[in-house]
Amino acid sequence: MSEARTIAVVGGGLGGLTAAIALRQRGFEVTVYEQAAQLGEIGAGIQLSPNAMRVLIGLGLDQNFEAIAFEPNRHVVRSWKSGALVSATQMKDVFRAQYQAGYFGAHRADLHAVLQQVLPPECVRLSARCTGVTQNPDGATLAFADGRTATADIVVGADGIRSAVRESLFGPDAPRFTGHIVWRGLVPAAALPRGLIDPDMTAWFGPNGTVVHYYVRRGELVNWIAHFETDWRNESWSVESDWREAAEAFAGWHPTLGELFARTERCYKWALYDRDPLPRWTSGRVTLLGDAAHPMLPYLAQGAAQSVEDAYVLADLLARQRHDAPAALATYEAERRPRTSRIQLHARERGKINNTTSAFQRFKRDLGYRLKKLIKPQQHTYGIEWIYGHDVTAARNDASKAA
Repeated sequence: MSEARTIAVVGGGLGGLTAAIALRQRGFEVTVYEQAAQLGEIGAGIQLSPNAMRVLIGLGLDQNFEAIAFEPNRHVVRSWKSGALVSATQMKDVFRAQYQAGYFGAHRADLHAVLQQVLPPECVRLSARCTGVTQNPDGATLAFADGRTATADIVVGADGIRSAVRESLFGPDAPRFTGHIVWRGLVPAAALPRGLIDPDMTAWFGPNGTVVHYYVRRGELVNWIAHFETDWRNESWSVESDWREAAEAFAGWHPTLGELFARTERCYKWALYDRDPLPRWTSGRVTLLGDAAHPMLPYLAQGAAQSVEDAYVLADLLARQRHDAPAALATYEAERRPRTSRIQLHARERGKINNTTSAFQRFKRDLGYRLKKLIKPQQHTYGIEWIYGHDVTAARNDASKAA
């Protein structure tokens, strides 16, 4: 079987670019095919937990990223109406000692730029909307909307929840509308009253909704995300809304949130879709990565984190099994799918816990969090050490030493 040398990555988002970087560092010839005419990310925040940060450390990108990010002090849960502190988990300094990596908030466009700067311009083909992929025992061929084609030894579908690569492999399968929507906004820190927003990653839990806010871009901006349960189904990230619409949906919540919404110049709105865990990601020389394989609700802030984990594991396994790429892709799926499936379902359940309309269930939940902090003060409110403590770079290094 011939050695895999050329790899086509379909999709120039965070997962696709991270995969391209990791693969190029291991000597592969990589081309990223992006449907947009311009490479970039919509203006919104992103959180990278320690499990994702260790991938950036492994790729040598952590210092560049930290220079454009913000490290929050704590993860905080507050009551939707009173603003009372329900629970707090110390992150800054503690996570670096516990996980050998910190937790950061960043502007998606800033992280995207960090990744983009590492790749030579000729590595990325723009205005290349993939419509499907076919393959033979020695390679795969991509078809594009403008009639062009491209061949590669391996194809990686990192083209999102409505992946054309996934549909080519396994047929059409519409994603599931979750009944959740989000508004997102960015506010200059200088435009807010001093002390209004603490330097924490804060989540406000209330009936039918969750509001999250944290600093990005070195603390220059506050990013907020308002999750709400309603039947509005436009999936596009580019639908502009108005902060007043979010304020109306969250009327009666703590005044801090109304103040934050009111200082927002541009607000976006979109519906949240996901899928049940897929039974397969891979066929022959083609596989999936990120949202194409495992779209998940944002209640655990793991969408991007799992994409970059995928990217690192995929690149490493292909490097180890260059002469049997299909076997490497099968191993990648077998290694990654149980973890991402568990996180998908856990994020879905977390949304139900956060947004419960039952006053009794909210009281029971919050009391449980407070008692937990008394008994186990170092443990994360959500009990998700199993997510943050997973280190794909350590697993790869250990396997290398064993070999």
